[in-house]
Amino acid sequence: MATRKAPRKGSLQFWPRKRASKFLPRVNWEILPQDSSVKLQGFICYKAGMKSAYVKDNTPDSMTKGKGIVVPVTILECPTMRIYSVRFYKDGIVAKDILAESFDKELKRKVSIPKKKHEFGKVNHENYDNVKIIIYSQVKKIGLKKTPDLSEVALSGSLQEKINFIKENLHKEFSISDFFGKGELIDVRGLTRGKGLQGPVRRFGITLKFHKSEKGVRRPGSLGPWHPARTTFRAPMAGQLGMFTRVVYNNKILSIAKHTEKKELNNIKNYGNVHGDYIVVAGSVQGTAKRQLLITRSFRPTAKQSKKNMEFVELR
Repeated sequence: MATRKAPRKGSLQFWPRKRASKFLPRVNWEILPQDSSVKLQGFICYKAGMKSAYVKDNTPDSMTKGKGIVVPVTILECPTMRIYSVRFYKDGIVAKDILAESFDKELKRKVSIPKKKHEFGKVNHENYDNVKIIIYSQVKKIGLKKTPDLSEVALSGSLQEKINFIKENLHKEFSISDFFGKGELIDVRGLTRGKGLQGPVRRFGITLKFHKSEKGVRRPGSLGPWHPARTTFRAPMAGQLGMFTRVVYNNKILSIAKHTEKKELNNIKNYGNVHGDYIVVAGSVQGTAKRQLLITRSFRPTAKQSKKNMEFVELR
């Protein structure tokens, strides 16, 4: 019989393995190269739940080409967003932060807004080499909660194109359909499901010891040598599992739509009803229901995911 292999879980790429300090990460880098169209690099959405979707597979060289198949999908509700502030950068450092003029009442309760404000039009843009925006979701409109979520997001395009984009949309609402389209690949960034304190067997996948072993079975045989007389960070020990910031790459958008009175979008477990714009993504994403997520354009698209072509028919 071949030797059973059990690779060590808990990649050392992610360290320290503790709860994330905030729910939404920053997407303050330009994922796509500069192009003529200025677009947001990220959009805030909320995980509603999973369903089964009936689609027609039009993928070339697929065994089910031309046939109807059922695939697992995730519904992400995407309320409209607005600009909270504009950040000017000089040599990679924040040099100036200008707030928008109007805010929601719920936003004022979450963040402290200074009384002295600067106008965006009076700033000399030539003194800076980059500009980014901080956006917030109008989550109260979908009835999920009152407190909005904020995140820093970069823009694609030249500096002058970014300035013009901010001038046109400084007091407007953003919709998911303005920046993402059907069939695009996206990356979903957010926190995983929290599992609390877990032992080394589940946390790192170590093997159970013999049942007659001393001092426990679900623990490592040794935490380290006598000399050097210390425990290294590589020793698998109990600790936090879950609530980590992770990225799910290359998710295909099967459908983007506005809410209509559909039975499939009502009474979703642990979520309720979908009241705003939503997208249907193939596969599963991290987090529990109502978890805030940040979707971005694909950072490293693969040929296998790009060539998939599924015609969305209905949810089941």
